[in-house]
Amino acid sequence: MKKYYLITPGPTPVPPTVAAQSALPVLHHRTHEFGKLFEQVMEGLRTVFQTKRDVMLITGSGTGAMESAVANLLSPGDKAIVASCGAFGNRWEKICVAFGAKVVMLKEEWGQAVDPGKVRQALKENPDAKAVFFTHTETSAGTVNDVKAIAAVVAETAAVSVVDAISGLAGQELRMDDWKLDVVVSGSQKGLMTAPGLAFAAVSEKGWKLVESSKNARFYNDYRLIKKSIPNKETPWTPAVSLVASLHEAIRALMEEGMENVWKRHLRLAKACRAGMQALNLKLLSAAPCSVLTSAHLPESVSGEKLVDWLRDEHGVSIAGGQEHLKGKIVRLAHMGYMDHFDLTIGLTALEWGLVKFGHKVDAGKAVKTAQETFLAG
Repeated sequence: MKKYYLITPGPTPVPPTVAAQSALPVLHHRTHEFGKLFEQVMEGLRTVFQTKRDVMLITGSGTGAMESAVANLLSPGDKAIVASCGAFGNRWEKICVAFGAKVVMLKEEWGQAVDPGKVRQALKENPDAKAVFFTHTETSAGTVNDVKAIAAVVAETAAVSVVDAISGLAGQELRMDDWKLDVVVSGSQKGLMTAPGLAFAAVSEKGWKLVESSKNARFYNDYRLIKKSIPNKETPWTPAVSLVASLHEAIRALMEEGMENVWKRHLRLAKACRAGMQALNLKLLSAAPCSVLTSAHLPESVSGEKLVDWLRDEHGVSIAGGQEHLKGKIVRLAHMGYMDHFDLTIGLTALEWGLVKFGHKVDAGKAVKTAQETFLAG
């Protein structure tokens, strides 16, 4: 018998109590019953986002939320600054180009965080830029950006700050209102511990001015229509009602734990994972490691693609390899959402087995022992 373990940066494991909600009878979305559920989900999302603003719910993936932000904020020909330190930062550029924006690209080496000083300089050189797009936790490299500092720089200008918090929300500290973030987008399948299929966007008053003036064609993801429907406790179009029911339970669990404690749990897991990987003689990739995922270079003799495939196919353990130019060269262990130190133990043990399988010598059990000691030390 083979058991399956999901230790990837999305989708992430779904708690049984959350998954069970999707098995209940489907609610009609234009009823008082669903409206009550919707209202509670909206209240919980405001707490998760740390905002007093409405959080718009969209049926779609996290990338759908990213696209919705570009479609609603910009007009064809507008200038946008994209600050990237990995694959998902680069995705902002691709979406902006698809909508006819003129992109000023700031690229950091994968593993290095975005430099707020470079953002400041880019805004000085491009005072007509309408928005600055960047990523909260760049999981292609395991890096966290100084979102607070970047947002503070943007807040001094007429531009709006737009952050992809798809992997970081409910895992890495993020405070939308206190940090003066203008637009935050996310998805259901990571820290929110729900199956893929829901996307979210919250917009500041400054951001709404761009929404109202945007000339981009939009319909399904039109923020104006979505916002208008919220007081009626519904969405303008049929939502994924069963996923909303699941999200309601996931948010209840997060509220029970408390967001401060959620952030602390992820940080403790991250510290333990880093220590465990280093005990396997692996060099961490990121100079600014995030709390939701840890990445490390593999020995040149080990193929990351073969290692990942072998662990999944032979042992049912799914971890992540590298993307783009790092494909086959790094390994990534997620510790986001419905995970604790036992999940981390499985991930590190599997990684150790894989390394030994492909010829990398390690001290048996050292990674887990080191991780446990680090975790217990807080």
